[in-house]
Amino acid sequence: MSSSSPSSRPTSETQLSLSHITAQNETNLLGTVHGGVIMTLVDSVAGVVAARHSGGPAVTASMDEMTFLVPVRVGDVVHFSGQVNWTGRSSMEVGVRITADRWDAVGPQVHVASAYLVFVAVDSDGAPRAVPQVVPETDEERRRLREAEIRRSHRLARRAAIIASREEAAREEAAREEAAREGATREGAAHAAGEETR
Repeated sequence: MSSSSPSSRPTSETQLSLSHITAQNETNLLGTVHGGVIMTLVDSVAGVVAARHSGGPAVTASMDEMTFLVPVRVGDVVHFSGQVNWTGRSSMEVGVRITADRWDAVGPQVHVASAYLVFVAVDSDGAPRAVPQVVPETDEERRRLREAEIRRSHRLARRAAIIASREEAAREEAAREEAAREGATREGAAHAAGEETR
């Protein structure tokens, strides 16, 4: 982060909304829009929010969660609304809410999905760099911050559990290999003793 970058930024300063009219070439074999199309647009919106908030390049570290509630159809106008929910030293959680309505009719927007992505701000060498701390301004934004902290704690706990599981598997494999070596040594010794008694 350059010396001219602020130490904090309000949530509202880097929010972004984008609307996209879905087309026939974006559909799957079921005739609805590919989930991957929506995910690509989600990542693009979140990437702009992260870059704006951090004041420079930011790369996607993970998509923490995305659940599709309803399918998107051809001709739907899909609306993406993104904002920074939480910041660490160099990482940010960006939340994106996705809604849809018909291009040719007036009606209420339908909630399609919500997604939570983690970005890391990087410098010109690709190394992590510090980001401004996000400052929530409303009760809704404070709720989002609290829930982002819960998701972060779950990510860290899941990562620690996976590492522990892999370490346990490695210990078990090493124990099996050691037992196999000892068995082979005993078998070789027994064979040699048998040869000597002949």
